Amino acid sequence: MYRIGIDVGGTNTDAIILDEHNQLVHSVKSPTTLDIKTGIVTSLRKVLKEANVDKTKISHAMLGTTQCTNAIVERKKLAKVGVIRLGFPATASVPPYTAWPQDMIKKLTGNYALVQGGYEYDGQLLSEIDEQEINELLAKWRDKVEAIAIIGVFSSIKNDQELKVRDLIWEAYGEDYTVSCSSMIGSVGLIERENATILNAALCHVIETTTTGFANALEAEGIKDVEVYLCQNDGTLMSIEYAKQFPILTIACGPTNSIRGASYLANIKDTMVIDVGGTTSDIGVLQDGFPRESSVAVEIGDIRTNFRMPDIISVGLGGGSIVRAEGGKITVGPDSVGYKIGEEALVFGGSTLTATDIAVRLGLADMGDKSLVSHIDEGFAKQVQSVISSIIAKAIDKMKTSSEDVQIVLVGGGSVIIPDEISGVADIVKVENGGVANAIGASISQISGQYEQIYIYSREPREQSLKDAEEKAVKQAVIAGADPTTIKLVEVEEIPLAYHPENATRLRVKVVGKMS
Repeated sequence: MYRIGIDVGGTNTDAIILDEHNQLVHSVKSPTTLDIKTGIVTSLRKVLKEANVDKTKISHAMLGTTQCTNAIVERKKLAKVGVIRLGFPATASVPPYTAWPQDMIKKLTGNYALVQGGYEYDGQLLSEIDEQEINELLAKWRDKVEAIAIIGVFSSIKNDQELKVRDLIWEAYGEDYTVSCSSMIGSVGLIERENATILNAALCHVIETTTTGFANALEAEGIKDVEVYLCQNDGTLMSIEYAKQFPILTIACGPTNSIRGASYLANIKDTMVIDVGGTTSDIGVLQDGFPRESSVAVEIGDIRTNFRMPDIISVGLGGGSIVRAEGGKITVGPDSVGYKIGEEALVFGGSTLTATDIAVRLGLADMGDKSLVSHIDEGFAKQVQSVISSIIAKAIDKMKTSSEDVQIVLVGGGSVIIPDEISGVADIVKVENGGVANAIGASISQISGQYEQIYIYSREPREQSLKDAEEKAVKQAVIAGADPTTIKLVEVEEIPLAYHPENATRLRVKVVGKMS
């Protein structure tokens, strides 16, 4: 049996085929197209043709895509969202969409309502929800919004009100209507959790188009009766149905695919990974085989959120980065020729000096026609390498948790531009097939489930709380497509809430399992 993995990057769309032993059968790269879909179809068709495998033996297909990220950044293809916040009048001073870019508010209609409901920080009732108030609001919004985001005050402690409002929406609009509940998406912190929930609701059309398009592309190539998964941003996979509920979890899945792929290829579970593409380099940290999660709020499209995101630093340095020498100063990037490197780089007959040209000139890479860069002064080329080394060293320092030199695993199609010596780096591991680590990471990933809630240990003992959180995380993993018999606990995070009189703790539990 075979697996197909496709990862859409900013420059290239990579496709690979793995056999039942997770060994690489074949890999291809195609330029990422403006519409994304064409690049996916091209790579899929190319890898199937060149690998020449029996299509009836393809059992799984995985896709890592940037479409949800692009939709938010570009303000395109987003649904009209209605926002229901359960917390009036307690939260009236800071309404929804506060500090949002005006163009984004206009795109999503900006419809919101503050209604009765919510809880106190210790789980005590703030106010009961008013079903008549909700139903009158839904009658007013009918045909004006395409999705609804529900946010309850301290719903991370108790979310029964959010679920009740969700049921009322489904009674009024039908069970196929898109509803996002904040307690299932974000962490503690009302505004950031609300923002993440609104964005999740806004992505319903994008994820529908993406999943349908991928399924149709597979069928068009004669691949039928195949399990289809999308990559999520913790280095694991999720089923199509789960992705439709939580499309926001696909954001930043590209770098995490590369990190997981690097871990598999290098057979290392704890290290730092640098994934160098055509335009950017992503730096992340592996902890026990999975990407380290960010502990701070993350901005997406200038909107502050607090949902689960990988701890990644991106720098404008890649194989297509443009090299300039102006006023005695050498710069590399952040602008890049991107997927046009095969036309514009000097070694390919173009007229733009890129980081790849420098690598070829110094003998670090063998591609194109090296005679076309022989005129570049070797001393100048070494200076450019020094600038590249400095850019990477500064980024690595930001990811370190100690002053000690670190080991890095180097992957990505543009990794040839990285020098062999970098300040603060003890060892650089280069792996075979590292150029398609992202697609490999997408293909070998497991299914995860995560649950986060504030528990009050004085009311519910710690062991009982841990068991409850793990059971709910397992349930999420099964919904996402995991085989329940293979699920195991991989991470527990406990953060006591300061000044709480009853020993309240934010508990986050993560489990992983094999595909069902």
